[in-house]
Amino acid sequence: MATVDTTTAHSTNGRGAGAEIAVENPATGEVIAHLPDMPAARIAELAIAGRAAQPAWEALGFEGRGAVLADFRGWLMDNADRVVSTIVSETGKTYEDANLIELVYTGGALRFWVKHAERFLAEETVRVRTLVVAGKKLVTRYEPLGLVGIIGPWNYPLVNSFGDAIPALMAGNCVILKPSEITPLTSLLIADGLAECGLPAGVLQVATGRGATGGALVDEVDMIMFTGSTATGKKVMARAAETLTPVSLELGGKDPLIVLADADLERAANAAVYYSMLNGGQTCVSVERVYVEAPVYDDFLARIMDKVCTIRQGASTGPATAEVGAMTTGAQLEIVERHVADAVSKGARVLTGGHRGAGTGRFYEPTVLVDVDHTMAAMTEETFGPTLPIMRVADAEEALRLANDSPYGLAASIYTGDRERGNRLARRLQAGAVCVNDALMNYMAVELPMGGWKASGMGSRHGAGGIRKYAKQQSLMISRLHLKREPFMFPYRASTSKALFGGLRLLFGRRRKRG
Repeated sequence: MATVDTTTAHSTNGRGAGAEIAVENPATGEVIAHLPDMPAARIAELAIAGRAAQPAWEALGFEGRGAVLADFRGWLMDNADRVVSTIVSETGKTYEDANLIELVYTGGALRFWVKHAERFLAEETVRVRTLVVAGKKLVTRYEPLGLVGIIGPWNYPLVNSFGDAIPALMAGNCVILKPSEITPLTSLLIADGLAECGLPAGVLQVATGRGATGGALVDEVDMIMFTGSTATGKKVMARAAETLTPVSLELGGKDPLIVLADADLERAANAAVYYSMLNGGQTCVSVERVYVEAPVYDDFLARIMDKVCTIRQGASTGPATAEVGAMTTGAQLEIVERHVADAVSKGARVLTGGHRGAGTGRFYEPTVLVDVDHTMAAMTEETFGPTLPIMRVADAEEALRLANDSPYGLAASIYTGDRERGNRLARRLQAGAVCVNDALMNYMAVELPMGGWKASGMGSRHGAGGIRKYAKQQSLMISRLHLKREPFMFPYRASTSKALFGGLRLLFGRRRKRG
């Protein structure tokens, strides 16, 4: 069964004996759980258990491991209401956000990795093209790294925590999952579900704790997968460098959406509103800034306002009770307030929203900003909230220049009526993933690699690379010839040497005749 440790640690991260984490419902302010803040010594114990369990888990093979995860997929669907309510309670997101993204993605990812893991990690024979290795068999193969650490974010406690564990487990690794201390309950529930489906003890363990717990995890594992802010990602990478532990990082973004004059404005406006407000704007690949060509700017803006002004915000109590939920953390709410205030102080106008919501929960009104430019934090720094800054541009070239004027490069979108033109422009955007006449949905295509450029990360999830990063690659060279001696053994023979190197000069040293 999966190991879930909910006992209080004796000493935790410098906070004294019995330190705990209080988990809150952001939409109500209610404390809904207390969990241990695990110290480094406890993480070391989890690592020992994980390493002990790994050989048997690997020995099950792809079929055996896939059977467990396929059973868990059924458990996830059977317990969907319980999972969704847990996610909503600790994140403050809406029922629809938890269902459409968290649950749908995870179900699809389980199916994908169970079906394709073996193909991506299959042994490959490499064709020999080099004369000096002719007659030898060349092979590449993969083995699990052993023990993988995953540090998940608070905005998607299922997708970006357990979601990253799925390919790691299918590759034959054991996993220690450290969810955000803000949203740990989903990971604990998932671990219980896996245990019910027959996952052996020690294969997936959940480590609850704050930043120091994550640092201790980096020290203990063979690879770390981190999703979160660029600032914290740098700290994870620096810590991992001390032990030469490989890392994969998905970090911050400031994802642009470009609307060209020939775009379907209704479709583009729908996307801008939905993907900027999805999960309260707390999505790494959400629309963070919009550039609209001048001829259609006013029409586009009118459509935006019609849509944003109908959004219902509040605590989600079931299907269709709210479109935008709470801000999950108080710190993030303060960032949103700061960005809006900074924009207004520099000449931006708030067309709707611009304030904290009323009541006890952490809410910020869906906000549209205009008259914005790149002197403002709302256009250059990751806001991660329900804001939509919209900037008028002269043409596509100005839009591209401004879109690329960022330290980030996670994702981007272009809306145009000319698909081929959109394709050409997409290739000039400095982002790891670009959608033409769509936004964000590339993340749901597990077949398609997804990773950031520039300060948005390194490595990728999804596709072949999304599971191979959890494996060691080995190259084999096997001689098929039965010779008494190798051709290049000492002592050299003058006749052999002259013949060999003379032939090489003829083969590789011919000069092309000039015309």
